[in-house]
Amino acid sequence: MQSGNGCIRDREYILIIEVSMEQYVIKGGNPLVGEVEIGGAKNAALGILAAAIMTDETVVIDNLPDVQDINVLLEAISVIGARVDRISRHKVAINGSMIGQVSVDYEFIKKIRASYYLLGALLGKYKRAEVPLPGGCNIGSRPIDLHLKGFKALGATTSIRNGSIVAEAEKLKGTHIYLDMVSVGATINIMMAASMAEGYTIIENSAREPHVVDVANFLNSMGASIKGAGTDVIRIQGVEKLHGTTYSIIPDQIEAGTFMCAAAATRGDIMVKNVIPKHLEATTAKLEEIGCQVEEFDDAVRVVANKRLTRTHVKTMPYPGYPTDMQPQFAVALTLAEGTSIVTESIFENRFKYADELSRMGANIKVEGNTAIIDGVEKLTGARVSAPDLRAGAALVIAGLAAEGFTVVDDIVYIQRGYERFEEKLRSLGGIIEKVSSEKEIQKFKLKVG
Repeated sequence: MQSGNGCIRDREYILIIEVSMEQYVIKGGNPLVGEVEIGGAKNAALGILAAAIMTDETVVIDNLPDVQDINVLLEAISVIGARVDRISRHKVAINGSMIGQVSVDYEFIKKIRASYYLLGALLGKYKRAEVPLPGGCNIGSRPIDLHLKGFKALGATTSIRNGSIVAEAEKLKGTHIYLDMVSVGATINIMMAASMAEGYTIIENSAREPHVVDVANFLNSMGASIKGAGTDVIRIQGVEKLHGTTYSIIPDQIEAGTFMCAAAATRGDIMVKNVIPKHLEATTAKLEEIGCQVEEFDDAVRVVANKRLTRTHVKTMPYPGYPTDMQPQFAVALTLAEGTSIVTESIFENRFKYADELSRMGANIKVEGNTAIIDGVEKLTGARVSAPDLRAGAALVIAGLAAEGFTVVDDIVYIQRGYERFEEKLRSLGGIIEKVSSEKEIQKFKLKVG
């Protein structure tokens, strides 16, 4: 920012202001109807991109979502010396043979939490890694100590120096690791490091999420030997080196679930395409419970909500339970359901920051500790709200589409971290929504749509 050229500095500054000012303006009240294509899974892609640097050969990854988190991680990978070629919007080639440093810059980490995956990848390949303590969405503490416990068990020493985690080892040796709690991040990170350790590693109480399986499949396609991903015991035979591969990322179950909840909340009819229905079972079961019709196909699900929804209880759990990342979107549908629903959040403690925003739109929602009690109302009304994090932001957009009148959602930078072309996809379903960056544009939108 401190450029010698004042004019550039000013321009830069103005640009930053403009970017942070982006909002969604929505006119609600229309059922969402039509078809929507789901992109690649962000959470799988983050682990896979980090693992891609563990070989000196070229790796080609397809079905990559074009969202901010991915673009930041690609930038972090190129800054440490890997070659990153963006073949197309959703395809990238990575070659990690030229990596010159094992320390990652804080700039990237504060933007995106998952850059901690570079710890496991760099430690596995170079036996040393230095990554600043992570940032990302503020939805509660996500302890890194499980990751470190795993690295230590494999023979690495870990310390925190100047705000960074430093892990190093003469060599990594396979071992038996029991995770005290189920953690997707720790499972993926330990799995990466162990795939290049000497000997045999067993990870017990490992996370079973589809994106853990996807990272394991990707590592296996590079020559790793990982068995049991998708169960709670993963067995890894370490290998000396990994080779290049071409791999396509699984569809994003959270993006798919978001559109399924949007169909429910707006009383719409949406065919959600390019999905793996099995990954959506928990969301499907809950939507059927509240009165939606859900039809499954080979690679699509159709959600129809043609009458008022009914109450239910939902509790977030690790996979295959109800995903924490789907909790805010489902809660929006429950604000319009008949009767009293209870939402219990057992994963992250700060996941209800959207409740106050929904109350501004007329929802009747009370939060007590890790539980939200929702008394369904007949309708929501448009208001000015602010996205507190990624999934809550998407939930507020759904609420705006279901509400009467106009809604403005501020801080949509969070939403752009995890949803590609979100407003475009919603418009293709009949949603009246636009991305704007000034009050003037909001007024213009209101005049235009009446």
